[in-house]
Amino acid sequence: MKETIYITGHKNPDSDSICAALAYAEYKNANGDINAVPVRLGEINRETKFILEYFGVEAPVFMETVRLSVEDLNFDKVAPVSPDISMGIALELMKKNNVNSLPVVDENEQLIGIVTISDIVESYIDVWDNTILGRSGTSIDNIIDTLSANPVNIPKNMKPLSGKLLVLAMEPRSVVEYIEEKDIVICGDRKDVQELAINNDISLMIITGNVKIDEEIINLAKKKDAAMILTPYDTFTTSRLISQSVPIKHVMTTDNLIVFSYDDLVDDVKLQMSQTRYRSYPVIDDDNRVVGLISRYHLISSMRKKVILVDHNERSQSIDGLEECEILEIVDHHRVADVFTGNPIYFRNEPVGSTSTIIASILFENGRRPSKKMAGVLAAAIISDTLLFKSPTSTNTDKIVLERLARIADLDVDKFAMEMFKAGTSLVGKTPQELLTQDFKAFTIGEDKIGIAQVYTMDPDSLKDMKSDLISLMEERAKEYGYSIFILMLTDIFAQASEMVVVGHNKELVAQAFGKKLISNSFYAQGVLSRKKQVVPPITNALLN
Repeated sequence: MKETIYITGHKNPDSDSICAALAYAEYKNANGDINAVPVRLGEINRETKFILEYFGVEAPVFMETVRLSVEDLNFDKVAPVSPDISMGIALELMKKNNVNSLPVVDENEQLIGIVTISDIVESYIDVWDNTILGRSGTSIDNIIDTLSANPVNIPKNMKPLSGKLLVLAMEPRSVVEYIEEKDIVICGDRKDVQELAINNDISLMIITGNVKIDEEIINLAKKKDAAMILTPYDTFTTSRLISQSVPIKHVMTTDNLIVFSYDDLVDDVKLQMSQTRYRSYPVIDDDNRVVGLISRYHLISSMRKKVILVDHNERSQSIDGLEECEILEIVDHHRVADVFTGNPIYFRNEPVGSTSTIIASILFENGRRPSKKMAGVLAAAIISDTLLFKSPTSTNTDKIVLERLARIADLDVDKFAMEMFKAGTSLVGKTPQELLTQDFKAFTIGEDKIGIAQVYTMDPDSLKDMKSDLISLMEERAKEYGYSIFILMLTDIFAQASEMVVVGHNKELVAQAFGKKLISNSFYAQGVLSRKKQVVPPITNALLN
């Protein structure tokens, strides 16, 4: 079975984050020994959607957390059973599947109970009276299966098995003192005892030892509607085994059942298990159907999920539960931040304009050529992250790699870039909430938490009518999440400038860092396009000096 590795970009993913994950997963999967799964940590933006549709590539699956859930564990895949099966069959199934419990479901496949070895053992210890078969609703089929019996006569209108269970090991004159209508009797080959029992309107006769049964007795049983079966076991063994024909519904646990679903987190499961003493717990799927059993052993033997981070190396920007998984690699072009690992890993960090530039370089360095689709996806991400080389983070390496990818993808870079930016920067129908979350990153500088959202647009004037709403929402977010500075960069790609909308108790400091004054919570920053290279550094200097 291939090992699964999740490749993920950062939260509020941009095109580079999504495209880098897709391309690196394709590269890893080509090796054939792992199952690399590209995932995303949020909704894709309009630009990324345009890229994926243009090249016919599916978006990565959404993943909320890498914390282990029940679905990730190798729990016992045990089929549920009917409440009418015998305890004997239940024991055989437990032995066959090497489990200590069985989930019990009704005719609609919904859980109604659980039966354990302890339930069955305790039932044997209990002193059952000789009416147990009737009280428990034991069926003739259960008795036949338990005793490996052959049916000799099963009447169409069979009498209920509601009487006593008797072993007829006595003289006929003594039998009459005990036997009653609807009783279940175990006897040997004595014809006189058999005849007497049938004439007393018993419900079932169990004849032991596979003896030959007289035809007169069989005919009498048919006449009296008495069921008759023949078992190969001797009388003692038959008497000992027959209690195993009692249906499990008579001994199963039905109250206070604890059930876990696929998406229950392992940490929560551990807590609930620590507060109870059951050996196994049913697991249900999304349709509330039982799919197996989980025990403490499965929690102890669980493995951590494995991840590769692309386009980020900061915990606040990464997937929930990162501290509980195993990080195998990091490929990034941002500053080195605060992701910690327990073991040495492959860490590649280069001062280029796009993580996709690094991913493409890895492919080329290893003699690999991306598919035409994936070459287009990587090229689009480089165009996006470098703003077609208008961003100060752009490097000559980005240009060289883009040219090579464009040849593979047969892509007209300038024409494609215009279409992509136009599709991606359209603000028609956008809400303030969407503008503040579609490309948002949080940074920690000393004791200060900084939030920076960036919106690229060819039509910044379209935001004038919602500016007051944007500022109000930014102030709410700053207060809610404790940001001393919250910035919205309205970046005009072709004017190569950004309007900086700022809130927070340190907002004046931001304007001062750029040699500007705040007017209505904003200032115009010519030539400022990069959040990473042109915004975070001067703010860092202003806060720490």
